[in-house]
Amino acid sequence: MSDLIKALDDLQEEKHIEKEVIMQAIEDSLVAACNRDYGKNAIVKVHMDRETGDIEVLLEKTVVEDVEDPSCEISLEDAKMIDKHYELDDIVNIEVTPKNFGRIAAQHARSVIVQKIKEEERRVLFQHFSLKEKDIVTGIVQRFSGNNICISLDDKTDAVLTEKEQVKGEIYHPTDRIKLYIIEVKDTNKGPKILVSRTHPELVKRLFEKEVSEVYDGIVEIKSIAREAGSRTKIAVASNDPNVDPVGACVGKNGARVDAIVNDLKGEKIDIITWDEDPARLIENALSPSSVISVRVNLEEKSARVVVPDYQLSLAIGKEGQNARLAAKLTGYKIDIKSESQARELEEMEYEEYDEEYDDSYDEEYDDSYDEEYDDSYDEKYDDSYDEKYDDSDEEYVD
Repeated sequence: MSDLIKALDDLQEEKHIEKEVIMQAIEDSLVAACNRDYGKNAIVKVHMDRETGDIEVLLEKTVVEDVEDPSCEISLEDAKMIDKHYELDDIVNIEVTPKNFGRIAAQHARSVIVQKIKEEERRVLFQHFSLKEKDIVTGIVQRFSGNNICISLDDKTDAVLTEKEQVKGEIYHPTDRIKLYIIEVKDTNKGPKILVSRTHPELVKRLFEKEVSEVYDGIVEIKSIAREAGSRTKIAVASNDPNVDPVGACVGKNGARVDAIVNDLKGEKIDIITWDEDPARLIENALSPSSVISVRVNLEEKSARVVVPDYQLSLAIGKEGQNARLAAKLTGYKIDIKSESQARELEEMEYEEYDEEYDDSYDEEYDDSYDEEYDDSYDEKYDDSYDEKYDDSDEEYVD
């Protein structure tokens, strides 16, 4: 069996599979095989010599006075024939290695080694790709399975791009190389199952980290992303260095950096804006490329009313409301956009409603109460006091 030891040494060096792990697995498989021959109650032990690879099979039996189960018990008389020092309740290990056990052991060793190699390869692949979870990889389109696409990540690993994670309008062909975001890696008996995406907002973030060194180093920080995959993405960036322009760093010289990312996203438009802690300014920036006249923010309701020039209303809202929708996602605020003339009309209407409501409430609350309370009390209080005080004084004067 020295060839087996050599093979295990080579396997440990090449595949990084511990020799001891395989030897233990071989012993366990041989124990299972022997149990079928010696009965379910038999206690079988298999030992493989770590140096020579020689294997022996031992049957463990308990010394008893009257044997009821020969598979696991031995009489005191028979035990003393093996060794005179045995007493009742001692454990006797009897060697029962079959004559042809070398061939049986070799077959089991071969199957165990193959199984361990497969398990180790699966483990290594799982660990490799689990470290890439929430990151991007480059894959090659292999084949179509219904509405799903099988993507090759390397010679031994495939990923699944489901219909849900595909960008509408993108056309894929076999051998196409595409960038993918790894959503999740699952460990299965057939190897790691890797779920990837082309629509996830984090795909854009990771592409900027790969393309823009300032983002990768943390000098420029991506604070928020809003994406409608295949059409448009807005990202808000901030700089941790006052000497670095965050938008300029992401755009690159002559737009080289952002153009590379747009190419990876098959032409998806990207708006890069400056992040601001002031919600009003952030909302104004987020509505780019539209100009903004004013922003009124309601912090409690997380809403904002934005006024833009009349001629830029459609630009601020965007095609099918996309610009406003992405700005709302980016900032986390519900945004109501009005043109300048619409805002003026709305303010006039609100003023008239307020004026009318205020006048009505004044008439009802103050005028009525004045008539009833102050006029009546005046007549009763002051007229009576006048009659009593001054009439009496007249009478005294006349006298």
